[in-house]
Amino acid sequence: MMDFESSADVQLQCTSAAFGHMRKRVLEDHAIKSGTNLMVYGNEDIASLLYGSQTWTRGNRNLRTVDSNITTMDQNLKKMDWNVTTHGKSFILYFNFLVAHYEELSLVLRMRCAFRIIQYIYYPVLAVVGFAVNILTIVILPRGKCGLSICVTRYLVAMAVMDLLVIILDLILRHIPILYQKELHFVRSFHVCNIHAVLLHAATDCSVWFTVSFTFDRFVAICCQNLKTKYCTERTAAVVLGTVTLLSGLKNIFWYFMLTRFYTLSNIPWFCYTTDDVLNSPVWGAITFLHYILTPCIPFALILLLNTVTARHIILASRARRQLRGASSGECPSDPEMASRRNSIILLFVISGNFILLWVVFMVNSIWTQMYFLGYDSVYIPFYVMDIGLMLQILSCCTNTAIYAVTQTKFRQQLKNVGKYPFTLILKLIKR
Repeated sequence: MMDFESSADVQLQCTSAAFGHMRKRVLEDHAIKSGTNLMVYGNEDIASLLYGSQTWTRGNRNLRTVDSNITTMDQNLKKMDWNVTTHGKSFILYFNFLVAHYEELSLVLRMRCAFRIIQYIYYPVLAVVGFAVNILTIVILPRGKCGLSICVTRYLVAMAVMDLLVIILDLILRHIPILYQKELHFVRSFHVCNIHAVLLHAATDCSVWFTVSFTFDRFVAICCQNLKTKYCTERTAAVVLGTVTLLSGLKNIFWYFMLTRFYTLSNIPWFCYTTDDVLNSPVWGAITFLHYILTPCIPFALILLLNTVTARHIILASRARRQLRGASSGECPSDPEMASRRNSIILLFVISGNFILLWVVFMVNSIWTQMYFLGYDSVYIPFYVMDIGLMLQILSCCTNTAIYAVTQTKFRQQLKNVGKYPFTLILKLIKR
């Protein structure tokens, strides 16, 4: 089989084939040389057109939209210096282009350029921070010195492990190579994209459903006292986490058969090459739509429901206990039992709220995208909304450690001890 990287013509043929019956409108009528075509192929304008081409029909409305996009692309091509040696536009090129043509660009293009500039800094910083904080969480929590039960600790450590995997598989091995294509072009030589997609989506599903599992565990502990001793145990937590991991892996095997093993390194939802049969198949479209319903839509609804019921139970129980203790003692003394629950309750609501806030944009955009693929195009969402959703979704993998540090005094102390340890070790070595 011919290597995708061995011939420029192969890449151009793949680009041309992706446009289907729109080929002449997009490529062949514009007399762009082969070298320029390859550089344009890495440009986000072509990436968005490729992404949109998956749902184009011969309707006049879609044709007018395509003509408008191509006109904008042609104007941008004339403004850009394609003699640059980079494979794709670098941070400086994006910045200079935005500054030089700010008044001429539409709001949508301004936003897309601005977010791309932000991503050049945001993603590398987030990769370093996310990797470090999740490692710290994995090291600190299992030591059992944070005042949390073993059951809760298991869930939090599992969430940190999956968040770390998402940072590696999604951020470091997917988004950063798309931005820094010149420096990381060797990624294309690894023909494992469909395997990468399976692992990435499985890790993401585990991260989400572990949050749901933790929320349900706290719901049982607070609202279902009869089940608390049986369900809220270390063994049950291990069984739940193992089952979720197994089901997430099985659920995402379809990506291996749906996608090819070649990377596109383009800013589109599917970062692997796909065949025309997959793009035009209603069966694969339905499977993908179901995938996004299961994650994150159903977890989103479950977390909202469980937290609502839990909050209602806490309010009613607190009111009843205050009245009972006040009637028996003639005053309203402090309640040690409610005080002991406070940390767990705060942790539950902050983690759940963080998930909802950082995933809502990604969820809405994912569902709209799948609806658009199925022909429901009455509502237009700008392409940069996908960037916002992905940026926030990946950020959610880095925030739990900060949540623990803010809400858990003992975790904060352990974090300080870990930070001091290298300096303490150095002082000991110096004294020797």
